[in-house]
Order: sequence, then C-alpha cells, then structure tokens
Amino acid sequence: MKIEDITGQSVIEAERFTLRPLQASDAGLITLYAGDARVARMTTSIPHPLPPGAAEAFVARAQASDRSEDVWAIDCSPSGGAELVGLIGMERMDRDQSEVGYWIAPAFWNTGIASQAVAAIIAANPQSASVIFASVFQDNPASARVLTNCGFTYLGDAESFSVARDANVRTWTYSLRLRE
Repeated sequence: MKIEDITGQSVIEAERFTLRPLQASDAGLITLYAGDARVARMTTSIPHPLPPGAAEAFVARAQASDRSEDVWAIDCSPSGGAELVGLIGMERMDRDQSEVGYWIAPAFWNTGIASQAVAAIIAANPQSASVIFASVFQDNPASARVLTNCGFTYLGDAESFSVARDANVRTWTYSLRLRE
C-alpha cells in the first residue's frame, strides 16, 4: 500500500523534486536535519536539542487521520538527489485558509528548493485554501524572500514563541490570496 493511500494526502510533482507524505523511514534524516540548531532556531516548534524519538513521533502525527496539518517530504531522489532535503507543511485554519511552513536542511540552503517547494504547494493548493498565510522570524530574511518571490504580500509584524530559543521572536507575517 502506498503512503498516500494511508494518509489521504496527495503527492505533488515539481521539476526538481517530489513533495510526498512522510514515511517512517524519513525519521532518521528528520532527526539529523531538525537536530541542527540552525534549523531548529528558525522554527516555532522544533526543540533544540531534539529529544530522542521526536522525529518518529512527528512522523506518526503527520500520518494520523485526525491531523490538522499536512506535511510533505521534499524528496529530490527522482532527479538523482537526496531522499529528503527538508519539509513543507500546511496547517488547516478556518474559513478556507491555510498556513504554510517549511524548513530546508543547511546543506541545501540557497539552491532555490524552498521557493520551488512553496510555489509547488501554491500551484497544487491541496487544501483548497482561498488564502494562505505564512510567518518568518525577522532574523531570517532568506525565508521572507522565499515568500515574496512566490507572490506573498507583507501583512505586518508580530511575534511567535520559538521552542529552540525558549523566547518570543519577532516575525513578519505574509498572505497570498488564491481566490475570492
């Protein structure tokens, strides 16, 4: 049985990679990459250090039928690259809205993969969202450029708690209207 049959989540094809539902075998690379402080500190939810079993628990939550977020592995193996270079997720919100979040392993930073993954999610719109939101920490201008390159509009400043930093961190919030 295919993993997309288990999760009910679509596979999204892009030029350089495939966005696919997480599978148990992804836990090792998620542990390696998410355990890197440079990745964890740019997210709200990844602790640092990453506790044992955290990646396995994350994969199990991503596969659960009652999940509120769909998470895809950014899998470059179809084009001869690494099997997992990062993750992208969409959290369901009310009123046909979603929030996108992503991280890329440091070895693959500045390669365009994040922009292409966000563009692929927008094009597929797997949650049929009318509006997609995103926020990034203000000390991460590269992620802000990903969003603006994909057509997101700046909404304003806010702050979010970062587990890895154990602190509130100033953010920039963006939105993209897909339909009225």
